[in-house]
Amino acid sequence: MRIVAGLAFVAALVAGTTTAQADTIEYVALGDSAAAGPLIPNQDPALWCLRSDHDYPQVAAEILGAQLTDATCSGAETDHLAGRQFGFVTPQLAALKPSTDLVSLTIGANDVGLFQTALSCINLLPEPVGISCHDRYTTGGDQLAKAVDAWAPELGAALDAIKKRSPNAKLVITGYGTYIRPGGCYPVQPVWGRDGDYLQSVMNRISAAAKSEATKRGAAFVDFGVVTVGHDICAAPADRYLEGLVPTTIAAPLHPNAAGMRAFGTAVAKAAK
Repeated sequence: MRIVAGLAFVAALVAGTTTAQADTIEYVALGDSAAAGPLIPNQDPALWCLRSDHDYPQVAAEILGAQLTDATCSGAETDHLAGRQFGFVTPQLAALKPSTDLVSLTIGANDVGLFQTALSCINLLPEPVGISCHDRYTTGGDQLAKAVDAWAPELGAALDAIKKRSPNAKLVITGYGTYIRPGGCYPVQPVWGRDGDYLQSVMNRISAAAKSEATKRGAAFVDFGVVTVGHDICAAPADRYLEGLVPTTIAAPLHPNAAGMRAFGTAVAKAAK
């Protein structure tokens, strides 16, 4: 009888372990530096992706009790989901499995060169001493708006590829933050007001395109723009979720900081439930 009872106990223990494993969410995070968290401590030893162990996927995974595969990589463009980045980084979609339960994705800003555009908008002196990036990019038509519109179908195709690899996964697509408030805060951040408004309009256009493509496919969308209102690069340093041209915490310029990643991860976890 003791042997039978012992075997029954072992069987119950194994069954319980198997059930617990089956209930664990398999979560794969994809995306660029807005997801990876460059310079935020602690960085992945594989330094080429500048990925933090406090990025929003890590935060979301902890909240959800999920098993995370973090494939995010700074500098990633949509092509790098299916192709190698830097010529040697494994395509991000390779992390997906048929058993994957949850996928998050933040992508698009690098496809239109938004970071480089932002740097070109710096003016250390007030108008009219300098060159407006708004004027530069909109003369003869809005170049960045056209680039975003051309990118949107690429994102849609990437979402289809994700769904093909992980047909049962819930997709959570995010936009980008409210980096600068209307009118800017010159000279706290050395970008003229109308140029700051232009940069944010491009960011908003990327987010709107991401929302549209996500909605078409029944995916969830998380609006980081709403999450970051009042926490932009013009806010007091202690209130910022996004760093300015000169960071006030350990984070990359014009990127989320650790506080921002906590807020983003919380929002993604809520959308994933």
